[in-house]
Formats: sequence, C-alpha cells, structure tokens
Amino acid sequence: MASIVGRTKEISDLNHYLKSGKAEFIALYGRRRVGKTYLITGFFKNSFAFDTTGILEGNKTDEMDAFYTSLQNYGYEGPYPEKWMEAFNILRSLLEPKIKRGRVVVFIDEFPCFDTPRSGFVKALDYFWNSWASRQSNFFLIVCGSATSWMVKNLVDSRGGLHNRVTHEMHLHPFNLKETELYLKSMHIDWDRMSILRTYMILGGIPYYLNMLRKDESPVKNIDRLFFGNQAELKGEYGRLYKSLFKSPERYISVIRALAKNKKGLSRKEIIGLTGLAENGHLSDILDDLVNCDFIRYYNVTGKESNGGYYQLVDYYTHFYLDYGARKVKDSEYWTHMLNTPAQNTWYGLAFERFCMDHVPQILHSIGIDRIQTDYYSWRSEATTPKSQIDLIIDRADGIITICEMKYSADTYQMTQTEAGKIATRLQNYIFENSPKKGVQTALVTTVGLKPGKNADAVQNVIVLGDLFK
Repeated sequence: MASIVGRTKEISDLNHYLKSGKAEFIALYGRRRVGKTYLITGFFKNSFAFDTTGILEGNKTDEMDAFYTSLQNYGYEGPYPEKWMEAFNILRSLLEPKIKRGRVVVFIDEFPCFDTPRSGFVKALDYFWNSWASRQSNFFLIVCGSATSWMVKNLVDSRGGLHNRVTHEMHLHPFNLKETELYLKSMHIDWDRMSILRTYMILGGIPYYLNMLRKDESPVKNIDRLFFGNQAELKGEYGRLYKSLFKSPERYISVIRALAKNKKGLSRKEIIGLTGLAENGHLSDILDDLVNCDFIRYYNVTGKESNGGYYQLVDYYTHFYLDYGARKVKDSEYWTHMLNTPAQNTWYGLAFERFCMDHVPQILHSIGIDRIQTDYYSWRSEATTPKSQIDLIIDRADGIITICEMKYSADTYQMTQTEAGKIATRLQNYIFENSPKKGVQTALVTTVGLKPGKNADAVQNVIVLGDLFK
C-alpha cells in the first residue's frame, strides 16, 4: 500500500495511543468515502490480530456470517456461533495466546452494520470489553464506521451499554486544500493551483472522488467524464451516499435540498417551513447527524433575534450534483462548454465563499493572527433593506475585528468603485448596529491578488490562493 498522504494529526494520535501501555478502545468515524479504512489498514499495514468488516444493509445472519468467516481466517475451526456472546467468546479464545506476546490490534470496520435489530451485538461487545479486553494492557481495539450518527450516539455519546467504554474518538474530516494537492501529486497529477481549487470546489477533499481523476485528462475533462459522460461514475453517487448513511434518507434529503437552494444557510425555523418537518427531537437528530457527517455546518450569526444559529450545506459534491450533475443533459462535454460563462463563474464565486469558510485557519495564519485567541461568526442586519450581510467576521483578542470579503476571480481582482462602496456600506451598517468597542479592519480573500488602484484601499489585508494552500 502507498504511503498515507496528509492525516498528520491522526497518525500522531494513533502512534501515541499505540504506545500508551494500556487497553485502548478507539472510535473512528467520518463521512462515507473519506478514507477511514485506508488510514487504519495503511497505518497498521494490515498487521491485525483480528479484523472483520460489516455488510452494508445486511441482516443478522449476514453479519454473523461475515464475523464467522473472519474468525476462520484467523484460525478458528469450531462450530458456527449462534449468538454474539458466543462469537465474542470465540474471539477472546483466539486472542488470549497472542496478547501474552505483545500488543494485539483488533479492527472492526463498518461497525454499525453489525448492530442489527434485536441482535444483542452491542451488549455482547460491552461484556467482552468490560469483562476481559479492558483489563488487558496489550489490547488495542479500533472500530470504524461511515454511519457517523450511529457512531456518535451509540459509542461516543452512548448512555447505554457502551457508555464511557471508548477511550478516544477520532473524527476523520475531508482533506483541506493543501492535503488535496499532496494527494494529487501522489497520483502524479501535477495541476496548477487554480485548477486544483476549481476541482476541490466540485469534489471536495474526498479521497475516493479524487482517486477517480485521471492525469492524462484536463480538470474540466475529468469533471465531464465523472458527471456528464455516458457512464458518469459520480452520477449515481448521490442516491447511494445518503441511503448508505441514514435510515429514512428522504427526511435528510429534504433538508439537504432546502439548504442547497439557500446558499447562505437557513435557520431552524426556516428549515421547518421549507421541508414541513415537525419541530421536535427528530429534527434535532437529523440536523446533528448531517453536521456530524460533514454535510452541513452550524454557524453563529449575530444580529438575529432568534437563537443566532444558521445551518449551511457545505458538502462540495452535493452542491455540484444538485446544481449541475442532476441535470438531464445530453452534452457529454457540458462543463467544458460552460467554461468562462457568467453562470459558471457565478457558481465558482459562491463555492469560493463556502471554501473560504472551510479554510479559516489558513486565513488566520495569512493575516498573522493564528496564535491570537479569536472567535469568528457571520452577521446579518436587522435594520437595513436589503439586508446587509457579512459572511466572515474575525473577533480578535488583540482589540481588532477583521471583516472578510471573499471574491473569486480567474485573474487579478480589480476593486471597482461600486464594490468598494458596498464594502463601506456593510462596514458602516455593522458598526452602527453593533457599536463594537474594538477597531475594525477589512480583509480581502481572493485568488490571484488585488490590482492596485484608487479603490484598492477599501481593504487593509489581502489573502491570496497560495496562502490557502498552507
């Protein structure tokens, strides 16, 4: 297996846990296709004392068959276990001789699949861990699942059988822009950074999708093949993606579609109004699940009379699919023919704003305030018509508030008098309605840079694409 790209923190954490000298129960979760299995099998180089994988949409018999086959692969020659208690007792008998010789690593992939209705799987694992495994200083259990909501509710935040059993949780997020560049280079894809950015704003930092790119095709040709070709590989991914993660995926998809049509995000009340979902705990579960899976984000908004929170769709693939991929076009070179059109540039502009919100640490580093305590949020006016809005406000502990403007441009950005006036108006409205006790500055986040001119002094800091690759 090739070396692992990125994942520096995760690798450091795994090394630390592996050398802890005590029993460990690690819960690794994250969005489907984000590379969880690749990370674990690559890190441990498949040197497991036991590993098994659950079957998506399998029933109790399917899951037990999978576990039994894995037991056989590691030397078990006895009868088929009828219950999970028996299955874990067999696993214990296989591990006891090995654990005397050193650290043993047990890996259970697609862990939530094993917990079929009334199967007793969770109770059996809890007994296995509590009665034996947790007492073995050489025991190292890592469980992994794409059903992130299940992992969080039943392991990390469990109030039931596995309460407080997990020693460490690891949430694997998509690659950032720099990690994506490194991943593409590992595939011998040497694109310029603008091409990487545009591709990232369509596929996101999902290794599975990035691995579909071909080095002998241009970026736009790759997108045409994946979304608009005769056998477009990512055309059917949308349905599989949500169905594989959530029971009753229709309710989740209704929230996703509502957010996709409102690029800046929606309040909880607005989501209810657009989807018809009831205001209850089920809605809270849906929103929490989507946040935990990195499909949507919850962000604070000042200037609202409500609780001040908005939900925004941030999954790049989903945005592009709903905006373009779902269209029934017969043009297999649709994205190529859209090149440099106003519609495409407008779409990239909105995607760039979401991208910047995804790379706030890089923005802070570029301004030179990454070691200063900061808080960041958005603002929506209550007084102006039309409503003034600022997507990113950085509230700094050094007595400064930085208001960020985010502008995508294929070339050096030229600040027009009209745009400078809009920035000044938003700034004035913010100061008038909030009366900040700190100094207020403006920063421009763009791609190539800011063209010098009489309107360029509308911003005090300029962050360019190269800064966002750090």
